[in-house]
Amino acid sequence: MYRCLIIDDEKLARRLIENHLAKIDNFEVIASCKSAIEASKVINGQDIDLLFLDIEMPVLTGTEFYKNLISKPRVIFTTAYRDYAVEGFELNAVDYLVKPITFGRFFQAIEKFLATQKVNNESLPDPIEISNKNYIFITEDRKQVKIILDDVLFIESVKNYIKIKTKGRVHIVKYGISSFEELLDSRFLRVHRSYIVNSNKITAFTKNDIEIEEIEIPIGESYKSILTKLN
Repeated sequence: MYRCLIIDDEKLARRLIENHLAKIDNFEVIASCKSAIEASKVINGQDIDLLFLDIEMPVLTGTEFYKNLISKPRVIFTTAYRDYAVEGFELNAVDYLVKPITFGRFFQAIEKFLATQKVNNESLPDPIEISNKNYIFITEDRKQVKIILDDVLFIESVKNYIKIKTKGRVHIVKYGISSFEELLDSRFLRVHRSYIVNSNKITAFTKNDIEIEEIEIPIGESYKSILTKLN
């Protein structure tokens, strides 16, 4: 599932892109924002695969916003003006769409994005590499990112991805939770078909849920026996 962020000061323009994306499998709209300022709050706390970014916006233009991003997702620029095309492609944009955006033209841009992903995925190593029992490396934003296992609070399965939650950050990687469970040591407990928790981080629990940093994680019916390991 590709995670998308839409940024456009026109509500109808945002809805059009949402409607176009709804017709295509494996694309999820994480947020739809009316300004770059609003979007910055989203992008700092989320892993985004693809931006749909309007160029002409008040306060901060789309190109200014994108240039200032430290970690840059792939971007498709959208605008009512053709004059910005050169600047858009200088920023290594996937595509440049001129409004009004037809579904046919939109689909063409998506195909370009998928082609770049195929090339990237073919050149990447396994998404998760266990270096030892203390840390792992995951492939995130085309980089190998080190995660200290003792810093992991819990792991959540979302469709074909897992979210690795550490204090103050969420890492998202395409990997099965059962396969990931096999790589972990005894401090990590499977408490639900969608959750693995770091037992060292548990602050409270009941027969139905576990609490980690005030986040309640459900205990699945078939995992109730795990409670004996918590006493």
